[in-house]
Amino acid sequence: MSSVAEKKRVVITGMAVFTPLGETLEQFWDSLISGKSGIVNWKSVDASNIYSKLGGDLEPDFKALLKDLKEKLSAEKFKHLKHIFRTAPFSAKVGLISALNAWRHAGFEVGEKATADPFDSSVIVGGHNFNQRYTAKNHDHFLDDPEYVDGLYALVGLDTYIPAAIADMIGSRGPVYTIGGACASTNLALRDALNEIRYHGGKVSVVAGAPFDFGVLDLQSMCFIDAVSYKNFNDRPAEACRPYDKDREGFVPTYGAGTFVVEELEHALARGATIYAEVLGVEANCDANHLPQPSAEGQAALINALLKRSGLKPEDIQYVNAHATSTPMGDLEELQAIKTVFGEHAKNIKVNATKSMTGHCCWAAPVVESIAGILQMNRGMLHPSINIDNLDPEVDVDVCAEGPVEWEVTHFLKNSFGFSGINCCAVFKKYTGPGGAA
Repeated sequence: MSSVAEKKRVVITGMAVFTPLGETLEQFWDSLISGKSGIVNWKSVDASNIYSKLGGDLEPDFKALLKDLKEKLSAEKFKHLKHIFRTAPFSAKVGLISALNAWRHAGFEVGEKATADPFDSSVIVGGHNFNQRYTAKNHDHFLDDPEYVDGLYALVGLDTYIPAAIADMIGSRGPVYTIGGACASTNLALRDALNEIRYHGGKVSVVAGAPFDFGVLDLQSMCFIDAVSYKNFNDRPAEACRPYDKDREGFVPTYGAGTFVVEELEHALARGATIYAEVLGVEANCDANHLPQPSAEGQAALINALLKRSGLKPEDIQYVNAHATSTPMGDLEELQAIKTVFGEHAKNIKVNATKSMTGHCCWAAPVVESIAGILQMNRGMLHPSINIDNLDPEVDVDVCAEGPVEWEVTHFLKNSFGFSGINCCAVFKKYTGPGGAA
């Protein structure tokens, strides 16, 4: 039974991003290929009393976004969306817009059934603790006067509100849940989407990464453990995220969202969908260490297991979209894992760091960066890893430091490694069959 289920092919039929580099796929691509940084000094966060003053900021014009969606939704659905927006926190609003854009990108109309049976579709949101700023704001209101607390805080403050709101808008009646694994969260969500389709009869799954709405407490506490950049680049924010550079000092937190629509291949072909990539496999493990200390040994074991489960040899991979957060330890541990797995073939592959431009989208990072990988694979062009002014002498693989490069990719690896040794990696294949976008 398992072998039959695992033969079900699963593809990506819809994608959307909402990041400081762009709110559409084309904006996102143009920024990536031109080597543009999305990192600025905070505007939406009052950073006056904390060490770190920079990040990937988002200040969406929600009125304009709603106006744009008004032209694309039925009057009834648009009215319902406005009702949700009146009370939804920031993370839910951005996550919902991203999900609706991906749903429409997949060729589905909002509110119409995606499958013959609405119970055959699911919504999985990767992440946890989404509403930190919203919670802090309500806590301040409570201390001032308990009557001032948001009347719907008990509902909209829950992580599960986000997948529920997405399911409400698109009419999905299958499983709906969140899965949390720090910065590996949306890769874990993709893993569950494969399981929903291969083992539970699903046809379509929305894999969404909403923004981690971190606040000043989160940012300051991450400074205390030297996780984020705060020492040398507060006055040069665009240069702060610099994976593989010898002067890197920590990751740069970013507000960002991304969404996949994942679909059983036969279902996608039957409805004439455009197919952007095939998902060959997603695997996970951990380092048995509750601290943020990445392990090359654990990462290598995971990548080896993923390749074996996906029916691939190391030589089948041409490109790695790295986790590459710009931390002194993490970047080198990941490269050591890559060299352990690929051996001599490591000299023949390209590695790049999407985070060098986006910063770290945290829970949403795996899906945002996987979308970056798919765009590069389908266009035969890899974006640069920026801000590598002085390459770390321990970096001895090609990390695309010199600029964009033409590169043929049929298979790529997406690495994601979260705090507490939570590891999850995915392999994508270029799709060239009927309906292929490539």
